Amino acid sequence: MKDTLYQNGDEIVDFTFDEKVVEVFPDMIKRSVPGYPTIIKMIGMLAARYVQAGTRCYDLGCSLGASSFAMRHHIEHSDVAIVAVDNSPAMVEQCKAAVLEDDAEVPVAVLLGDVAETAIENASMVVLNFTLQFLPPEQRAAVIQRIYDGLVPGGILVLSEKLRFEDPHLDELYIDLHHGFKKAQGYSDMEIAGKRSALDKVLIPESLSTHRQRMKQAGFGSVDVWFQCLNFASIVAVKSAESARG
Repeated sequence: MKDTLYQNGDEIVDFTFDEKVVEVFPDMIKRSVPGYPTIIKMIGMLAARYVQAGTRCYDLGCSLGASSFAMRHHIEHSDVAIVAVDNSPAMVEQCKAAVLEDDAEVPVAVLLGDVAETAIENASMVVLNFTLQFLPPEQRAAVIQRIYDGLVPGGILVLSEKLRFEDPHLDELYIDLHHGFKKAQGYSDMEIAGKRSALDKVLIPESLSTHRQRMKQAGFGSVDVWFQCLNFASIVAVKSAESARG
């Protein structure tokens, strides 16, 4: 279904992943996040390279499971399981239904839960695809640390986020360019303003340097941006194989 949630200029309330959002979510994210389809495809390629036999993969804040399916269709080992977690009952219900209709063999467990409290165990790949930005900033370091601790040596974290730029001019520039991108996708000025107001207190972006520092402090040895378009970026962080010696 086409995303028309903010078309009528109704009273704006804080954004939430409810049934109305679930119905239009694929259209909403494709028309709102530049490069989103490329990110999903590359998550599958990263899974083919980094997922290890006998381990788990986690899709934290899985929504309708796009990242889970990308991993599922590229994992080359038979003894791997995917754990997909989301705190939206509507998202979880639809994701479970999609898993049942999918023909890949890698098992996927779709769980209703809080990403900030999800235990990460024996993982070779963890994906936070535009999820961390919705968590309270004071919880984010603990989430990244829990992921690092739960990864096996050589495992990776893929973190995709909307960015805030420390340079005010660049921050304004990328916000304006993003709005231009959305207009090119068919959103009106009213819809863009309405969505921005709804997300204002819900989605809190951080700078790239903040994300890098947090990952380094957690213990990740290799951290870098592998994709960026405007103020949206995806970062890959690798847990060093030398961690096994500890």
